[in-house]
Amino acid sequence: MHASSGHRLGASHPRQEGPVDLRLVPPALAAWAAAALLLDAPPRWAVATVVICVASAGVLLVMWTAQGRWAGPPGTRRSRRPLPGPPVRQLPGPPVRPFAGPASGPGRPWGRLSVAAALLCAAASGGSAALHGADLHRGPVPGLARAYAEVEAELVVTADPRRTRPRVASAHAMPPGVLLNADVVRVTKADGTATVTRAPVLVIVRGTPQPGPRARSAGTARPRPEDSWLALLPSTRLRVDARLAPPLPEGGKVAAVLRISGERAPHVVGAPSGAQRLAGQLRGGLREATDGLPADARALLPGLVVGDTSRVPVELEQAFRATDLTHLLAVSGTNLSILLILLIGPPGIAHRVERRGVAPKLGIPLRATALLGGLLTLGFVIVCRPDPSVLRAAACGLIALLAIATGRRRSLIPMLAAAVLLLVLYDPWLARSHGFLLSVLATGALLTLAPRWSAALRGRGMAPRLADALAAAAAAQAVCAPVVAVLAARVSLVAVPCNLLVEFAVAPATVLGFAALAAAPVAMPVAKMLAWCASWPAEWIAEIARTGAALPGSGVDWPGGWRGGLLLALVTVVLILAGGRLARHPWLATACALLLLLTIVQPPPLVRVIAGWPPPGWRMVMCDVGQGDATVLAAGDGAGVVVDAGPDPVAVDRCLRSLGVTRVPLVLLTHFHADHVAGLPGVLRGRQVGGIQTTGFQEPPEQAEFVREQAAAERVPVTRAVAGERRRAAGLDWQVLWPPAGPVPSPEGPNDASVTLLVRAAGLTLLLLGDLEPPAQRALLRTSAAASLASVDVLKVAHHGSAHQDPELLRRTAPRLALISCGAENSYGHPAPVTVAALRAEGAQVLRTDVDGSIAVVGSAARPGAGREAAPRLGTVTRPP
Repeated sequence: MHASSGHRLGASHPRQEGPVDLRLVPPALAAWAAAALLLDAPPRWAVATVVICVASAGVLLVMWTAQGRWAGPPGTRRSRRPLPGPPVRQLPGPPVRPFAGPASGPGRPWGRLSVAAALLCAAASGGSAALHGADLHRGPVPGLARAYAEVEAELVVTADPRRTRPRVASAHAMPPGVLLNADVVRVTKADGTATVTRAPVLVIVRGTPQPGPRARSAGTARPRPEDSWLALLPSTRLRVDARLAPPLPEGGKVAAVLRISGERAPHVVGAPSGAQRLAGQLRGGLREATDGLPADARALLPGLVVGDTSRVPVELEQAFRATDLTHLLAVSGTNLSILLILLIGPPGIAHRVERRGVAPKLGIPLRATALLGGLLTLGFVIVCRPDPSVLRAAACGLIALLAIATGRRRSLIPMLAAAVLLLVLYDPWLARSHGFLLSVLATGALLTLAPRWSAALRGRGMAPRLADALAAAAAAQAVCAPVVAVLAARVSLVAVPCNLLVEFAVAPATVLGFAALAAAPVAMPVAKMLAWCASWPAEWIAEIARTGAALPGSGVDWPGGWRGGLLLALVTVVLILAGGRLARHPWLATACALLLLLTIVQPPPLVRVIAGWPPPGWRMVMCDVGQGDATVLAAGDGAGVVVDAGPDPVAVDRCLRSLGVTRVPLVLLTHFHADHVAGLPGVLRGRQVGGIQTTGFQEPPEQAEFVREQAAAERVPVTRAVAGERRRAAGLDWQVLWPPAGPVPSPEGPNDASVTLLVRAAGLTLLLLGDLEPPAQRALLRTSAAASLASVDVLKVAHHGSAHQDPELLRRTAPRLALISCGAENSYGHPAPVTVAALRAEGAQVLRTDVDGSIAVVGSAARPGAGREAAPRLGTVTRPP
């Protein structure tokens, strides 16, 4: 504690400190900025910057020395005054040296020394960044990449391989491949010329389609060939035949991209190191220990413990992203802090007799405890991999352990600044890492803002533990939200409550997960038991993420880029200042909190009154789910038949929640393209589903298998829709018109096998065409059901309004209302202007989800006495995106 603080450093206030020591902050920020700017700068700029910084620092130091401030007369030293107060009991070993802080008398030119230190750190960081950036242009690899050459390369794997997420591209889903980072250490050209080099590259192993359903049912299906790439460990040496390609402009630490066919297994020419083999065994043991757990715990627990997200499904990852809980999947300082506190107890009392933790209970001395903590930190980095957040946490932890071992005063802000400075000097690429930036900002907020906000909340009567948790979540969100807005162009409104609700579950899940990790190699039954115990808090975390993401007002769109980030930072400052004033008026603060809660939850009765959504008596809703299809047909109070599920589970779940649909008598999937079935988990989640009906054309096979797996997990029967079938449900009547029971005439792939429905509801006639192409549309007109297609009220236009439409079908149906489901600014040109023009020429009103948002159709039969030929009443209500 600084003497100037006026407080005693006694046993009653062991964590009390004086003014914050910020001397290391300017050098750390200068080093960070220099590294970020000079990584890809021309060499002459980097040299000039380093020379200018060194020269300027030299001038400042000479000026300071000339003033006689560097040293006093021979044999003199600045005095260090002992602090007043009673002595503090401490353990034998390194003494705790009281520190009175830097000399701060009048005329002390600390400003010049600080500027000189910042300039020297910037010069060192800039020089390191220039050398690291030169690795991307050194050697033959960049030139071969620009020529798209085919080479034989020897690689050293530098990071864990990871499976790419399946990309939903309109009607198609690209098969997942494998990505891994590596260093090329030897490259052989087509003419046989071999060169020893070292260049960082990104290896893309192209995925292969899964075998068809017949092969799987016959038991002849084999694992994907690219799966063998996922088993590779860092430091493994490979020899591959690949095609080089230049990286993207924002490719980062990559000199080239190597594209490899997934049909070939990796050719290993060098085994991984012993440490990596041990880390791989531990990570594999944790995965094995979680194999028998429920789906969410099985996917989430390895991610919480060691950052292994290979099992996390896309919809759960999206839910974590929507609620700003992704830091739980990227192993951070929280995990390491939990382990170190478990070992040494609270660092603030580590030198006192009453210190806590496992180490003193086992009789381990203080210095040995610090050494053991250092080994634990090193093992943590190896097992959890040196990601930016892990490196930041490890650096801070090692500095704290060094302070404990030497008896030095521990100050958290200088510790964070020192960690940033050392890491940026070690790896300048961290200066451009968004993960590193978010990690440092969150840690800084927890050290500076959170204690003050917690004290303010305690002063207003809030329980201490709740005040600490709320202040920590709010502080981290306040400083990180502008950066997240830059990346995602969206602001989460549920981040703080979701982080607060998962807070108490993170520690038990992490501790039990690490215990299972350690027990797996020696006692797998014990590891499975520990993993089962950890599954309860892990499932709670997953449920909070899914619930928060599904709330209608979980987030708001925000301008992306740095302008949007700066705007959000300004708004955040205004809200913080306003919040301080609101706290003095409890009733007004309560009213604002209630208003925010209603904005997030958006109860259907309230939304119906304020926004008119969903409209009373709605018959059909085309949900805005992006580039895909999801339609809901009203089937009674709280019930709806869902036709297609769209590409996004969160979007379709949010749409069904806004409609108040809790029961789904039937989910009908017109065909198995990902933009129609990938959102199925969102439909099944938390609802009573009577059954799933699909087309009989099982292509693409991996997506047909996905539907069967989801149905089996929820114990929902799956049946096939056949032309001629008729069903009813609570005033809803529909008939399957297509596909026929036999082979599809003129098949053009899955689109032509789309289930086509003719629906009648409250006197309205609706025709849902799925994604039928012109050949199937013409074949439909030749069936016996063609007579029922004349003059429909509502037409769900096929294939998102593409140009592939049969003019005769549009003329025959002559819809009054044409609905098109497509994504905003999609790359396919949907809907085609020619299709929209043709529909309007037939007298149809055209609505589209990319412009109008979700579309509700309301209507009823014609009024009594209006005549048999009178058209039913028809109206629409839109909910803008």
